Formats: sequence, structure tokens, C-alpha cells
Amino acid sequence: MGIVARLVTRFMSLTDRLRFLFGPATRGDVAAPVIHTHDDFEAASEEDLSQFEVESDSEGHHYAVRKEDLPKERA
Repeated sequence: MGIVARLVTRFMSLTDRLRFLFGPATRGDVAAPVIHTHDDFEAASEEDLSQFEVESDSEGHHYAVRKEDLPKERA
């Protein structure tokens, strides 16, 4: 038996013992839709990110530029 096979066997043995100790993993209803709510931190992040515009150079690299730093005709 190779080293990888021994490591996998030891890992699986460990997870079996942990499952015995803690019980099986609980799973919710997989058919239920995921509900995503915005918290205050996420709202603040979106507000901060709204101050940037994504630009691309001639080689296809993307970078962010503050909207206030853009030329007036592009803003």
C-alpha cells in the first residue's frame, strides 16, 4: 500500500470516528431557495464600491478607478 493510500485510509478512519462522536452531518432542504439578506456591512461595502469604475487597458487587464478621477466627459 502506497503512502497516499495510507493517508486516505487514516483520514477516512478519522472522519468515521468523528461522525460517530458528533453524529451525521445535518442537511437542510436542498430544494428550498437560498435567501440572501443584506446586512449593514454589505450595504456599506456596496456603497464604497459604487465609487469605482472598472477600466480595461489595451492588453485586457482590468483595474478600478475612482469615478472622481475619471475625465469629466466619461463620468
